[in-house]
Amino acid sequence: MSTQAATSAARRSKITPEREQELFAAVLDLLREGGYDAVTMEGVAARTRCGKATLYRQWKTKPRLVTAALDARRCVLFTGIDTGSLAGDLREAARLACDRRSRDSALMEAVGQAYLQHPDLRDALRETVIDPEVAALDAMLRRAVDRGELAAGNPAIAYVAPCFMGVLRVERLFDDRLGDADGLPGFVEAVLFPALGIAGPAR
Repeated sequence: MSTQAATSAARRSKITPEREQELFAAVLDLLREGGYDAVTMEGVAARTRCGKATLYRQWKTKPRLVTAALDARRCVLFTGIDTGSLAGDLREAARLACDRRSRDSALMEAVGQAYLQHPDLRDALRETVIDPEVAALDAMLRRAVDRGELAAGNPAIAYVAPCFMGVLRVERLFDDRLGDADGLPGFVEAVLFPALGIAGPAR
């Protein structure tokens, strides 16, 4: 192959940011439609008219491609929340979580199922999806301790993030109680606030 032909081939194989977003969009669409099992390198290649070899060259494995698509789609939902009070932070976190659920419940459900059923994806999902959200919730609690709002020894602190994320995971099973816009905010007010010693009605 001539130098010019090699350069042209290299250019064709390079994935631009725009092309990368097209590939990630196809991955997420397949996740929504059929879950993790529906995502294949062949399927993504067919939807995007991309060579399967290009996908393998760039991401090596299906779990890496899926987690890259999830990571590119989202920023950590709760990062940046700082209303000046723990009550305000938790209310805002609940509001944002409900908003995300209403916009993309199919994707959230697919990610939850994949986490439980596919060990090869679990560590990557923890790193990409779960751990950053838990870290952001924990940071809210640390700020509250630093402000003197919350006692450092309050035993409920360790359970806030698991409870918050757990409700997000199971709310589809209890849609008669948690399925509307008041479900998670109501849980925050009725359960987390008393456990943390936060008084007062929702504002």
